Amino acid sequence: MGKKIATVLTNMFEDVEYTEPAKAFKDAGHEVITIGSEKGKEVTGKNKEATVTTDESISNVKPEEFDALFIPGGFSPDMLRTDERFVNFAKAFMDDKRPVFSICHGAQLLITARALKGRKATGFKSIQVDMENAGATVMDQEVVVCDNQLVTSRQPDDIPAFNREALKLLNS
Repeated sequence: MGKKIATVLTNMFEDVEYTEPAKAFKDAGHEVITIGSEKGKEVTGKNKEATVTTDESISNVKPEEFDALFIPGGFSPDMLRTDERFVNFAKAFMDDKRPVFSICHGAQLLITARALKGRKATGFKSIQVDMENAGATVMDQEVVVCDNQLVTSRQPDDIPAFNREALKLLNS
């Protein structure tokens, strides 16, 4: 049976960091639910290659309704982390040790949630020092899996490895 994946998204997300994993998750039989500040709002990727209409509002969802959390990169995570609702939502997944998939700048949301302390992770080069300051052991590799829960990658080139490890976790 497919898993239900909460995907937090707003404008300026990195297009392929949403579209490629979302397609891989759906192709494997999982459900991808996009969550934004309001339901039915159109959000556009920073390269204007992808437009997504949010399925749900962050106000109307609870972390326990989902099996995993997916945080695409781009400028989206930096904007989302200014909203306490998204920070608390992400923190709940980390605290409950439920699967979290974060690529590129996605880790910014986990930094603000103070959820990286003692974790092995990776992220985009420009935020690796921030991740270290948040207590993570940062590894500069295409994908890092920590505690059979957290899957992180650095950039679009890492998407195949990111998808492979995220799907492995979803299917376990």
